[in-house]
Amino acid sequence: MLSTGALRAHLLAARLAGPVATSREESLRSYRLFAARDPRVTLGLDPEWGWGERDLLRLMADKCGVSPDPAHVSGPDVIDPERTLAGLDALAGRIREVADRRGAVLFGTGHPHRLLAFYAALADALSAAGCDVLTPAQGRCVDITTRFGVRTYNLDYVRGVALVREPGARGAGSATGAHTHSPLPVRVALGAAAGLRGRLPDLVVGDHGWVCGAGQLGIEAVGLADTDDPALFVGEAEGRVSVAVPLDDAVRSDYYRPLTRYVLNRACLSQ
Repeated sequence: MLSTGALRAHLLAARLAGPVATSREESLRSYRLFAARDPRVTLGLDPEWGWGERDLLRLMADKCGVSPDPAHVSGPDVIDPERTLAGLDALAGRIREVADRRGAVLFGTGHPHRLLAFYAALADALSAAGCDVLTPAQGRCVDITTRFGVRTYNLDYVRGVALVREPGARGAGSATGAHTHSPLPVRVALGAAAGLRGRLPDLVVGDHGWVCGAGQLGIEAVGLADTDDPALFVGEAEGRVSVAVPLDDAVRSDYYRPLTRYVLNRACLSQ
């Protein structure tokens, strides 16, 4: 079993926590945009409370460990590894709870190149435990507004994990999905799951719009978030996201393997 101390050391060595690649400038820009309710950073969440930039900075200092000093405006941002460990423990608890009742789970990622294997291992373990890993709306078209205008993507599943890819991209089963923050894919998936007497998920696991979009619709959601993703932590503070784990969400995909082992061990689902 991977010890807490060993995982803490890995988090720092891989820059999943500690000083991370996300810059202070990127984080502060996201807080400004979120305070202005810019949909690019609210990720499908409709905040109930009034969140100004200072409020968000205080929240992110509490949830992630970033500097609370508004005069600190440049350099790498920082995530407290203890907060990452606490978030992973909480994530494992929600995974264990849904496994105990053999619930239905929906996995989705806007970071397929980085995080697909992390979620896929959880999906495999939950499926082996008797859970229903949902794959609704396979192949459905989703129109997403990007900086290049509205683009049409196809919803696909790889090892039980949803992602979107451009039409004509490498075939089904590959991890060559698009990076997206949009909540539209999870709305399409949940709409399909609800139709024709389908089964809605008891838990959504993912990142970006997958978590915030599901939480906004009243579905329990947990996931991973970087320092420039305040929406997940606002959702957690307001009670619409169950767990937001602070970490760098864009390092090499193999750096997340120890986190997978840790979560599965904590959830008593090691295979």
